Amino acid sequence: MKLKKKVHLVLGSGGARGFAHMGVIDVLEEQNFEIISVTGCSMGAVVGGIYAAGFHEAYKKWALGLTKSKVFSLLDFTLGRHGFVKGERIFEVLSQFINVPLIEEFRIPFTAVAADMHTKKEVWFQSGDLYRALRASIAIPGIFTPVIDGEHVLVDGGVLNPLPLNVVKKQEGEMVIAVDLNGDAPFFVLPEKIESDDSALLQGIKEWLGKYWISPAPTDLSTLASTKSLSDILFYSYEMTQDKVTEMMLDKYQPDILIEIPKSISSIFEFDRAEELISCGREACIKAIAKMENSTQSHEK
Repeated sequence: MKLKKKVHLVLGSGGARGFAHMGVIDVLEEQNFEIISVTGCSMGAVVGGIYAAGFHEAYKKWALGLTKSKVFSLLDFTLGRHGFVKGERIFEVLSQFINVPLIEEFRIPFTAVAADMHTKKEVWFQSGDLYRALRASIAIPGIFTPVIDGEHVLVDGGVLNPLPLNVVKKQEGEMVIAVDLNGDAPFFVLPEKIESDDSALLQGIKEWLGKYWISPAPTDLSTLASTKSLSDILFYSYEMTQDKVTEMMLDKYQPDILIEIPKSISSIFEFDRAEELISCGREACIKAIAKMENSTQSHEK
């Protein structure tokens, strides 16, 4: 019997594109990979944490049932100064059908990465309540309100480390697979329906926020130059910072397999497109594994 390849899985941040992580996990399990640890940031933490807890299929089934109206109903808007979404309703809904144990009791070791604005350092959640860890890890500044813990102000781990490869401690005979949700060069041809005009969901958000609404980041500089939205420029600047940090992490902590999901496949709020995004994750993972295997065979000749 062929031994399973032991994998440390690192799942990056990227909003709704995080559903692609589920497709990656499915392929790894199908292709004889044994996931021995999961590290995630933002949506990578959400998908990875629920998988490590043993509720992957239940979460996927729920995600596939999301519609624009259901997603909009999960956004608990607030008029607070630190963000316009509290981000608590989603975890209240999940807790109704996913009874998650403490992180230290998971079947697979798990780390959720957040950032502390007080200490300016990463925070690694490796024990305690999963939903609290995830709530901190997804707190995108300016969108989700931060988690206040005493004098600590916890926000999205992507602020400091959108692809937390530094968490992994790889041993001999093990490999690291990383999934970057902000890639530029896809391993696959994107589906025809990949970008559209504002979805009903985004229209609803825009209507609620008025002049402060946040749209998907422009994909080219000519579009960016003509925009009249300050939020577009701020969000695009945030993505540029994430891209640069990811580039440095990949240079210093090179994974054995890098799976790139292009940022153009969806905006951060398009959670109603789970089926498409999971499929993209599957295809990207299959192509990345094949690329690695072909490279290995070429070196052996």
